[in-house]
Amino acid sequence: MLKSGEKSGARQEDCQGPRRPHRSASKPAVLKELEAALRRGDGLAGAECIHELCMRGEMAVTVERALAQLWARAADSIPQWLPMRYVEWLPLVYEVAGRCRGTAGGRSNLYLVLLDYADSPRGPHGVYVGMTEYSPAERFDQHKAGIRAAGSVLKRGLEVLIGPVQHLQRLRPSEATRIEAELAEALRAEGLIVHGGH
Repeated sequence: MLKSGEKSGARQEDCQGPRRPHRSASKPAVLKELEAALRRGDGLAGAECIHELCMRGEMAVTVERALAQLWARAADSIPQWLPMRYVEWLPLVYEVAGRCRGTAGGRSNLYLVLLDYADSPRGPHGVYVGMTEYSPAERFDQHKAGIRAAGSVLKRGLEVLIGPVQHLQRLRPSEATRIEAELAEALRAEGLIVHGGH
């Protein structure tokens, strides 16, 4: 997952988004594969294991430890869709965003930004829903640089959450505008702190 411009060359591009090759595996089997990926320095295989643990609702301490180990051992090969930190409601965002569909053939991309709400009783995280003709990583960097920035992203933006909206790239502008609003409203309805989506 790209967080800022200085890391943009450090991660490999993965347009497919996260797969779930370990969906039917037991937790011990997933952890064993994760250990093997860490030994090999295989960022993609490790990311798929961590993603599976997240989607199953694994405890934060386990996921945070696995993320730290993977970043330390395989940073250059971790796909963009893997977040840098544990996000409790990420499986829900995948589910909600997965219901959104659009027609390819345009230049508009949907993007999500993880927001820092550790200072809020509703926190520790919120999400910004946006649409852009830039790549999600480029648009995040623009927000952080104050270029047509949403205040919530400028002040609270932590990282782009690429995985949940990987299928919502290169849409027609009219569809992207509709989906942006629908996705933001659906996430609000699930109780998340949501900004954007206009």
